[in-house]
Amino acid sequence: MSEPSLPAPGAISRPGPEGSTVTRTMCPMSCHPTLCGMLAQTRDGQLQSVQGDAANPDSRGFLCIRGQASREIFGNPDRLLQPLMRARRDAALEPASWEAVLTRISASIRASAPQATALWPGHGTATTDYGTRINGQLMARFANFTGAQFWSPPMVCWGLGGFGLGLTGVLETNTKEDMGEHSQLILLWGANLASQPNTARHLIAAQRRGARLVTIDVRHTEAAAKSDEVLLIRPGSDAALALAMMHVIIRDGLHDAAFIDQHTLGFEALREQVRDLSPQWAAGQTGLAATRIESLAHSYARTRPAMIVLGGSSMHKGDNGWQAARAIACLPGLTGQIGVPGSGLGPRHGSAAHGRGLGNISAPEKRVPGTAMPNQMSSITQALREGRIDNLLLFGCNMLSSFADSHAVAEGLRRTHLVVSHDLFLNDTARAHADIVLPATAWLEELGCKATHTHLYLMPRVLAPAGQCRSVLAILTELARQLQLQGFHPWADEEAMVDAALDHPATGHATVAALRAEGGMRALKVSPVAYPTYRFDTPSGRIEFFSARAQALGLGALPGPGPQLAKADEDYPLQLAQGRTLAHFHGFYDNGRALPTLARREAEPHVWLSPADAQARGISDGVAIRMSSARGELFGRARVTDKIPAGSVWLRDGWPALNRLTRGDAILPDAAVDLFPFSAGQAHYGAAVQVQAC
Repeated sequence: MSEPSLPAPGAISRPGPEGSTVTRTMCPMSCHPTLCGMLAQTRDGQLQSVQGDAANPDSRGFLCIRGQASREIFGNPDRLLQPLMRARRDAALEPASWEAVLTRISASIRASAPQATALWPGHGTATTDYGTRINGQLMARFANFTGAQFWSPPMVCWGLGGFGLGLTGVLETNTKEDMGEHSQLILLWGANLASQPNTARHLIAAQRRGARLVTIDVRHTEAAAKSDEVLLIRPGSDAALALAMMHVIIRDGLHDAAFIDQHTLGFEALREQVRDLSPQWAAGQTGLAATRIESLAHSYARTRPAMIVLGGSSMHKGDNGWQAARAIACLPGLTGQIGVPGSGLGPRHGSAAHGRGLGNISAPEKRVPGTAMPNQMSSITQALREGRIDNLLLFGCNMLSSFADSHAVAEGLRRTHLVVSHDLFLNDTARAHADIVLPATAWLEELGCKATHTHLYLMPRVLAPAGQCRSVLAILTELARQLQLQGFHPWADEEAMVDAALDHPATGHATVAALRAEGGMRALKVSPVAYPTYRFDTPSGRIEFFSARAQALGLGALPGPGPQLAKADEDYPLQLAQGRTLAHFHGFYDNGRALPTLARREAEPHVWLSPADAQARGISDGVAIRMSSARGELFGRARVTDKIPAGSVWLRDGWPALNRLTRGDAILPDAAVDLFPFSAGQAHYGAAVQVQAC
């Protein structure tokens, strides 16, 4: 079959070879902030192929293995094509009609107190709307109309890091394009290119101009391979490193006194806070030599403009995660490296450029005050265990692989009267605990719209839903009808609903019709530079080294290193870290196992061990291993490598057994987790572990 050509400028589709149609859309993965354009070739109602869209200004033809594998959703023998239901948890799931399953769901909601129903959306619901949150807003709207709980997805992802940044006041980020054109020094701090592969092109462009790249991480990542220098640190020691850098910058007079005076709050208190937090102290925390910490601080403060690209998720899952983000966020303010091209913080998962905004269709005015639970993972788990949630509606997520301490989560799910799972494939949560399974539409079977930091992209419906699959909108609209929720769907049609969600000056008040006429893409009206007006996201409007909000929450007014890192335990002497790979992202597609390409790439967990730790345990590369914590165990294969320091182990997140090891206790108090428009209620994903050969 010949290669499909691009749609003409201003067209979203064009005739392809052999009677096919080539349609411009987006990859269904949610690797924000980059996202990739895709050309889908269809014929006779079937998907023929996918490829990268060379005309997409974000990805320029790039499409990674995850995007390429997405074609395997269609015609997949494991895909859910009809509703399933069981009368008892110990019974098998059996085919059922949509009428039967929706009637059972609505009846159970009516029979329960409003706050005893909960909706939990995962990344699987964002395949057609990451960056616009249309499905998430619809679920929040349903919860606001009914009084049900709506739990915010960032609590399993970037929300905790965002909390630390928000306390300091630097939530906005510069764009990747600005970084590539202007930055002279780029610190990739816990930022892995597996999570945002389209950033790589701009990093390389910066290097070609002479910019220097430094990676700071717990292991040698894909980003490390592109870097001029790599600093491997112990898990949980990022805050200590940032504080020691501040110590050096202030001690040696490298701070920007004029910027500090005009645009920050609490410098004298910060100076006193870091007075004794020297590179020698931080060396004991991080495992880095004090001289390397000195050199890093001098390089960052003296090189202008310098940018920090902060990790979006993984670095915040262990010890001292939010303290790290808070401390790192002080560095641009201390040096005046913000508000100008090439400076500040670079693109990260969940961030936004200056001026970014969307319409709001979630109907918050319908919510009865005081009825919403905090978006706190540990509190949610406890509510399930105590039987306070009667009905749990899971959309596009595998709760057992996304929540910490999955043993406790499983206990809670067993106590829940009705568990519903809406997804493309069965997953571990659905197999073990779902009373009803609803088959979901895939990204080419529904209308959507995605947004990166710089562009808005239409995702047209090009295929009819397979089997009996239905979208989030179709399901919630029917449930709202059965529950007599007047006004839940006030729009004339689906396009009008999307138009309302996009209605904002940043989008140019975009509509589906306008995007379709423009070839499916539009530049957002945003600034490539964060905080060009120097008005920051704090009550004072300044970068707050001293935060009265944090003090009132009992979190400490100033950035600190966080709790002392745990000493090596005789039974569990290794610190677990986790992250992403190019073959995986969250719980998509039964954690990647449903798509043959991804399943072959990562058939089982591979645990990274240093040569020293492997030798001490008699473990050689590739052997079967058992990794255990005080809570549970995981079986996999050893990857013995010098790309991780001794005392740490690493594996990619999402393996269902991984969260049998993790702690699951609260990190922030309930009063803090909803301080910002996103949830910061992430539980602790850390674990002290032991690894043994099987």
